Amino acid sequence: MDDLKYGTRNKRGDWAPNKPVETAPLFVFPPKLLAIAKWLPHYFFPWNVIFAASAVAYCALIIPSVETLRTLSAGWALWLYAVNAVCVFLFYGAFELHLYVLKRQENRFKYNGKFPADQKNNVFWFDRQNVDNMLRTFLSGVTIWTGIEVVMLWAHANGYAPWLSFSENPWTLALVALVVPIIHEFHFFCIHRLIHTPFLYKWVHSVHHNSVNPSPWSSLSMHPVEHFLYLGTAFYHLILPSNPILMLYQLHYAGFGAIPGHVGFDKVEVGEDKLVDSHAYAHYLHHKYFEVNYGDALIPLDKWFGTWHDGSADGEARMQERYRKRKERLSARKASSELQGAAK
Repeated sequence: MDDLKYGTRNKRGDWAPNKPVETAPLFVFPPKLLAIAKWLPHYFFPWNVIFAASAVAYCALIIPSVETLRTLSAGWALWLYAVNAVCVFLFYGAFELHLYVLKRQENRFKYNGKFPADQKNNVFWFDRQNVDNMLRTFLSGVTIWTGIEVVMLWAHANGYAPWLSFSENPWTLALVALVVPIIHEFHFFCIHRLIHTPFLYKWVHSVHHNSVNPSPWSSLSMHPVEHFLYLGTAFYHLILPSNPILMLYQLHYAGFGAIPGHVGFDKVEVGEDKLVDSHAYAHYLHHKYFEVNYGDALIPLDKWFGTWHDGSADGEARMQERYRKRKERLSARKASSELQGAAK
């Protein structure tokens, strides 16, 4: 498939889409009903439906009975860890195998033309990005994921959180299900801005940003503090009128949903003529430039706070102008400080 029909490739082999990234039309005033109608299928397919279906499957096949959940036990907690680990290995591994091991579409639609496995870097454990990313995913990521899952299921089973049935409250739970991605976006933006403050960036978030050229296993490669903050999106269901399926949907949206943003390709080729959009470009630009796109474009928070980069020349100019103004402010503060010191 010819990826140059959809974008351009520079001399380094890096690919970029022709069209700038657009934010969802949900928060445009006055509302643009036609734009929302055209966009709405993308809200559900394919990713949100996959994560919702995985939550339903978990509740039907994996999660123990309510009676079991009422008592904390290493037995069912370890069972959930094992299932989570296997599912992460299969889901993440499928993208890694297809795109990075077998390289079935070579570097077509790949933002960064280089493959992480081709480069050694001492910022990673054993100097290997994939080894580092996988170890962090299973040692910390899946462990904290499971810990949050266990606490939430135990809380629901013991009546410490609103737990409604679909048969009695279908419309309430349907509304909560619809806003799960919006909850995730709001939470992600807030904690992401927080961990970009100098202290937390240095000691926490820099671990994730070591993967400047992200790949599937980079998705959950984080410091344990960031794992807790990121996967803690499930805690909203301690106060929302919810259900274990919706809590798991929220958790899976974060855990499995980290993949599309880090897959490193704009489109995944499925068969000879089928493409699946990853919608990863906005987050790839964050990994590339660090201080743009703290959210994922569902809610235009970055536009509202002036940190939006859509991949266009205008977006680049806005970013550079922001950097220039910040440099001027820092220089002015330094000069003022030096003058005060000289006056003493």
